[in-house]
Amino acid sequence: MSISIAHLGPPGTYAEAAALAYCRTLTRECDSKAWLCPYPSIAQTLHAVAKGQADLAVVPVENSIEGSVTITLDTLWQLDQLQIQQALVLPIQHALLSRASRLQAIQTVYSHPQALAQCQGWLENSLPLVQLVPTNSTTEALQHLDTDYTAGVIASQRAAMLYQLPILAAAINDYPDNCTRFWIVGQQSSPGGSHTSLAFSTPANVPGALVKPLQAFAQREINLSRIESRPTKRSLGEYLFFIDLEANASTPLVQEALSEAASHTEILKIFGSYSVIPIDSTALIEN
Repeated sequence: MSISIAHLGPPGTYAEAAALAYCRTLTRECDSKAWLCPYPSIAQTLHAVAKGQADLAVVPVENSIEGSVTITLDTLWQLDQLQIQQALVLPIQHALLSRASRLQAIQTVYSHPQALAQCQGWLENSLPLVQLVPTNSTTEALQHLDTDYTAGVIASQRAAMLYQLPILAAAINDYPDNCTRFWIVGQQSSPGGSHTSLAFSTPANVPGALVKPLQAFAQREINLSRIESRPTKRSLGEYLFFIDLEANASTPLVQEALSEAASHTEILKIFGSYSVIPIDSTALIEN
């Protein structure tokens, strides 16, 4: 059996590294063969699975430094047919790739907005005058390096190996324990696991609108590991709430809590229960 896995491209992104790590788990667990399908944006990656153009998508959802990847949350809310199959936690170590002869020659630095933000302190100290240019992915702007010797790109060491580009500075993220959580998303039913993700909108912006659905979990001592609001995009001041539970949605206790929470919400969407797999840092440079 072969499986197609969509991810943010071009090749060399951290999403591709996460997808490759997931491929290794598939190989260990079954005889499945997987091939990777790069897409130019996270939204397009998720839409590809919703349309049946790919079997699974590997998308970033949360970084330990910069927090949630909002486009992933917003798109998942819009696409009702998708379910989380698994989560991966990938260590992230950024490098500055450039053909410049020295650091002081860099005038422009390109990268994904998350990567730029994760290296903000290093950039302010080492390259305080450079122009920062956001791109759709960490590898999208690598093409500039062949013609502009004053440009740099923040990307992975694996990207440097793939495209045979010099690393001018390594380990430039502001915090050494930088990591990103990725979701593996597909149309099949969620397999179950130690964590559950869901989101809901409230019927009205009134006192108690948020606390009532949350009490359904607190009263049953179900731990919430994350809660975050996102605008509904309908009206200023209206929000969706994304929640992670440390529990399996199929257990009777969680079923009770979900049923009670649903009675206090306008729309409740359960994205699935899944296990979380830590990935060794070698996944960034292997393959």
